Amino acid sequence: MLDVTPLTAAVDRFADRLRAAPESRLRVGAAAEGLALARELALRAQRLETPEGPQRTMPDAGLFAVADQLAVAGHDLALALRARETAPSGELDEAVRLVEEAEARALR
Repeated sequence: MLDVTPLTAAVDRFADRLRAAPESRLRVGAAAEGLALARELALRAQRLETPEGPQRTMPDAGLFAVADQLAVAGHDLALALRARETAPSGELDEAVRLVEEAEARALR
């Protein structure tokens, strides 16, 4: 079974930082960066869970919900990666990289 701790730790760290960010920081791009990442992680999870099913886009629930949206999408992807019979460690590594880059851009 694939150890997805690096992904969940990175997602939780970024989500916590978004929750603690002032509204002004969220408004100047941190929330948009978090939502874009949450949407990407959600799409990746959907592709793993139902490759031929319809792909749904995570809605914009507002500035103050984006941290929770990111946490949910990241944990969903982690569960989808763990459920795979073959260990997709490359997909895990790429997801962790996406989270770290988005966090750096959003909260520099």
